[in-house]
Amino acid sequence: MSLIWIVLGLILLVVGGEFLVRSSVSLSFKFNISKLVIGMTVVSFATSAPELLVSLQAALDGSPDIALGNVIGSNIANIGLVLGITAIIAPLAISSDFYKLNWPMMMLLSIVLYFFLRSGGVLNFTEGLILFVSLIIFLVVLIKKSKGENEEAIDEVDDALQQTSNFKIVVWLLIGGAALYFGSSWLVFGAKEMALSYGVSERVISVTMVAIGTSVPELAASVIAAIKQEKAISLGNLIGSNIFNISSVLGLTAMIQPINLVNPKLLTNDIFWMIGFSAILIPFMLLPKKFEIGRLKGFIILGAYIFFVYSAFSAD
Repeated sequence: MSLIWIVLGLILLVVGGEFLVRSSVSLSFKFNISKLVIGMTVVSFATSAPELLVSLQAALDGSPDIALGNVIGSNIANIGLVLGITAIIAPLAISSDFYKLNWPMMMLLSIVLYFFLRSGGVLNFTEGLILFVSLIIFLVVLIKKSKGENEEAIDEVDDALQQTSNFKIVVWLLIGGAALYFGSSWLVFGAKEMALSYGVSERVISVTMVAIGTSVPELAASVIAAIKQEKAISLGNLIGSNIFNISSVLGLTAMIQPINLVNPKLLTNDIFWMIGFSAILIPFMLLPKKFEIGRLKGFIILGAYIFFVYSAFSAD
């Protein structure tokens, strides 16, 4: 039964996220916000909504391990699972933006998160605010740098949404909000039930099953783009998702409800896997072929992810 709650929760999160993206973009057009800004801020915030709702629901329900594990596990899955599978299907080209701005920001936030958790065993309001403000600064720099040159973010925005009626926007917002609310509640409930029934910790379920579930939209989009051999597949999109997960999802959650570190393995094991998967991208970028992640590297990354999932269950 717990698996049914998890699956239903994930379906609602995917549906809710899609409706929230559509309504948010349509609303942004009404306020004459440029497509570049919509693509880099509104779309990014809306696509992070499922992770935010899951972490917030878990923190409010007294399950901080799920709140933290969801983000840490999702960041590991974005690189290990999504990037690994996508690279196996079609090689990924690496742009200069990756190592000049996106990757350093992801590494900085990952290390800052580690020290925040290590210092007091809790992610409090002030630390959450620091993470969120750092995201705002990063987005301002990114938008200034990207004006006139970044077509990727513009491609994410559907022009047809400019014609959306006010009634449709309200209906989409209501559907999206309700789906996200119930989806996050059911997913957290199912994860807690599954942890109890299988005799494993909430941390294991959250860094594996919950994290894989919330990474499914990114995986589906990347795999479809890879099969179609579209140039829109970007390492930057996955790195951007990881940046948002730490700074927006954990930042906002901690500002509403402080997140306690209950299971020490999140700090002594899982977060090092997250940092390791992020760090390995630089030597992979420099090894032949340079500035490309091809099939062999994809197999190595995916193999490391499978080992991470196995070790999470076996060492619990």
